[in-house]
Amino acid sequence: METEKKKDKINEELARMYEESISEIKEGQILKGKIVQISEKEVLIDIGYKSEGSIFKSEMSEAEKLKVGDEIDVLLEAKENDMGMVVLSHEKAKRVKSWQNIVENQKEGDVIEGKIFRKVRGGFMVDIGMQAFLPASLSMMQEFGGADNLVGKRLEFKIVKINIPRKNIVLSRKEIVEERRRGEKRAILERLNKGDLVKGVVRNITDFGAFIDIGGGITGLLHITDMSWGRISNPGEVVSIGDEVEVKVLDFDKTSMKVSLGLKQQTPNPWENIAGKYPEGSVITGKVVNIMPYGIFVELEKGVEGLVHISEFSWSKEYSHPAEKFQVGDSVKAVVLRTDAKNQKLSLGIKQMEKDPWGKVEQRYKVGGRIKGRINVVTDYGAFVELEKGVEGLVHVSDLSWTKRVTHPKDILKKGTEIETIILNVDEQNRRIALGVKQLTQDPWDEIIKKYEPDTVCEGKVTNITNFGIFVELESDLEGLLHISEIDLAPGGRIEDLYKIGDAIKVKIIHIDGVQKKIALSAKGLEEEAPGEKDRPVIEEEGESH
Repeated sequence: METEKKKDKINEELARMYEESISEIKEGQILKGKIVQISEKEVLIDIGYKSEGSIFKSEMSEAEKLKVGDEIDVLLEAKENDMGMVVLSHEKAKRVKSWQNIVENQKEGDVIEGKIFRKVRGGFMVDIGMQAFLPASLSMMQEFGGADNLVGKRLEFKIVKINIPRKNIVLSRKEIVEERRRGEKRAILERLNKGDLVKGVVRNITDFGAFIDIGGGITGLLHITDMSWGRISNPGEVVSIGDEVEVKVLDFDKTSMKVSLGLKQQTPNPWENIAGKYPEGSVITGKVVNIMPYGIFVELEKGVEGLVHISEFSWSKEYSHPAEKFQVGDSVKAVVLRTDAKNQKLSLGIKQMEKDPWGKVEQRYKVGGRIKGRINVVTDYGAFVELEKGVEGLVHVSDLSWTKRVTHPKDILKKGTEIETIILNVDEQNRRIALGVKQLTQDPWDEIIKKYEPDTVCEGKVTNITNFGIFVELESDLEGLLHISEIDLAPGGRIEDLYKIGDAIKVKIIHIDGVQKKIALSAKGLEEEAPGEKDRPVIEEEGESH
């Protein structure tokens, strides 16, 4: 009887200890569990609790490698389900432990390995021991030919963001790939030298050149100016996308990883010894390859062009545009005027093929000599008179008349008519000859000054009305200015209210300037005073001398 009591007491103590042990197990806790049975779909786990729990094989990675007796981590989700078994999760245990490991041992910017297992909206889910998100924009999916080919790949990723409150991790593949590419580029650039010949493929063409892939993720620029020694208007004239080309390395920068490439540098520079091939003064024959408003470009040989400026077309004729004389493809002869090998420029002249008509022009045209010529051009400041082919002189508007106020030369001169002039000045160096018409007659202003003394009152005719006064004709081709200040105007009155063009008007001479050829008039107070005969000058009949 006593023995039975002892056994009951021991059993009670064991039961109490067991209850205490299992009461310490809490839901959400990670426990060590032992595999006690493996079936076709499930694995039975003993966690030392009053009942076992089962886990589906589909939840367990590498389930085929498990065997009875193995210990694995499990998370206790519930102590008992409807069937009296504990609810366990191996996957959640892995996630919790992975999260703890990442929080304790990883930081943003670290590299971690994982497997892309699912495509989701906006990106991919990656198994790094727990689920992490890989945005599509950071996936570099083009590396594998698209999103579908990325699923299932085990790769390295960079941790972009760790959100502890939400237990969320964002990854990037982009930084890994770009860093690898930079490393490859640096390795290639270390081996690269200026002057190296490299092969590449044309990837893109722009207005200013073409981008060439020379391998290792390095794309160099082949500028349009480095494609050909000759003139090209578009890079597409030389290369096409997809072309494989051999180019020369002109320059590169290891820091910015920029590479400059050249195609024309593989052939000799035609501008070398250009002065020896085309010395100044030599005659060349070339083809017009381009026409600009300022001149034409003539190709002497492949890669060598010279400019004939529009001013070098002719000694005599002036052209408003080169297209008046030339077309692309025309063959021309020209004289080499200047060579500039450094800047690859060549100046040519066509008019130099003929004798310069301005040579020794000072010997042929003496100052003071009378000469006739044909009016070629009439401008607002004068007229150009052709004295011989290629030689023109200018009659300035101020040299047309001693007394007449000329508003515009076209009022008295006509293009194509012959005119007699006097040579006033000859400047052979600057190719200028000044001519005069009024100088054909004697300057009448000495007589005019005597005839129109100050305070002389006379009658005239209104020829022009301006905002500053009236021009009054005193006699044929002789005018004076009646300034507005010398007119009796009522306050607020206008000149037009008092006078009209053609009106006769009485004026008084207040000043006469024989140097500036100007006469100042006044009309103040003349309405009240009638001039006597002694005050009125005698106006000679037309045809009489002064």
